[in-house]
Amino acid sequence: MPLSHQDQVTILKDILSNHQTDCCGSVAECEQLERLVKSLMVNSDVNQNVKNILQEIYEYGQHGAQTANLDQHILSNQDNLSQWVHNIDQFS
Repeated sequence: MPLSHQDQVTILKDILSNHQTDCCGSVAECEQLERLVKSLMVNSDVNQNVKNILQEIYEYGQHGAQTANLDQHILSNQDNLSQWVHNIDQFS
């Protein structure tokens, strides 16, 4: 059974929150962020304001998956991580 868009948003927020709290993560998590965002972007049930945030999250995940120092990438995006989760909560 496929995940609902709400389930996908929950997983997305969980990964972002974990990155924000732990200041570390994995390439697999960044790749998962990319897959979740791609799926959510084509879903008509997702609020347009959330889609704007998703584009930023996609770029974060893409850069994180390709960087040599993922922990530093996560650390340098601490403000963004908490802001994205907050904004998604407001629009979903």
